[in-house]
Amino acid sequence: MVKIRREKENVVEGLSIWSSGVDAVKWGSEFKLNSSEDCCRACKALCRGDDGPCLCDSWVFCGFRESCGPRFGECWLKKQKDTLEPDRRDSGDQVIWTSGIVFGKGQGIVGLETQYGILHIKLYPDCAPHSVAYILELLALRHCAGCQFYRAENRSSSWDSKGNHIENAPFGPPYALIQGTLEAHGTIFKDIPTEVCPTIRRGSVAWVGPGPEFFISLANHNEWKKAYTVFGSVLPEDMEIAEKIAQLPTKPELWNILMSLFWRHLFHYGSGESKGVMQT
Repeated sequence: MVKIRREKENVVEGLSIWSSGVDAVKWGSEFKLNSSEDCCRACKALCRGDDGPCLCDSWVFCGFRESCGPRFGECWLKKQKDTLEPDRRDSGDQVIWTSGIVFGKGQGIVGLETQYGILHIKLYPDCAPHSVAYILELLALRHCAGCQFYRAENRSSSWDSKGNHIENAPFGPPYALIQGTLEAHGTIFKDIPTEVCPTIRRGSVAWVGPGPEFFISLANHNEWKKAYTVFGSVLPEDMEIAEKIAQLPTKPELWNILMSLFWRHLFHYGSGESKGVMQT
């Protein structure tokens, strides 16, 4: 389970997540709470230990008193067949439900595969629920044609191999990152709202503005404060792959080959469950 980074839980309003073929862990008709934050915490409470497996991985709350009527306060706790492909029942401004996803240990990891290896990315649904919802939408498409890297800047002599800034060294350029876009051909991209997340650290995956441009940081950028929405992080053991990509010659034909992407299924990192992977 992703640890909470601030007291107020982040949720996606106007989204109803179901659990087809699986009974609810707790039925909202018999389980009412005061807020979506309380509903989210109730789901997390069903996770075993610190970052352990979760008996509940999704929740739905009816929090609009006038629209919900007698269903106001209902908190449905659910278990998905695959948390990376939740059963999205309805979405939009007219939907009265508020929903969220909880990832257990070994879950919530997607892979960005290149000929240099797979960059496993741990998603942050707690602090970036809108961003994670968009990534899951991409995953459902089974492709990401149009997604690509188009910028690479190495650490130079400004940051050490652990991402720490060297005293008195400039903060760039180069800015120690690889940058690209996550917008699939044939889809209409909607700006992602700014979400309160950690500052940029080595391995952080963040949007440029409201997206779909994104970057993977090769260094700690405390000087950027919280200017970017961080929606995930590359697992430490995969940062060598990101470093290698950053060192590639900037030849157009090489980069076109590198980032012709689509989605496919592999396995959850460290477990036997399926997970989504973007592949060249």
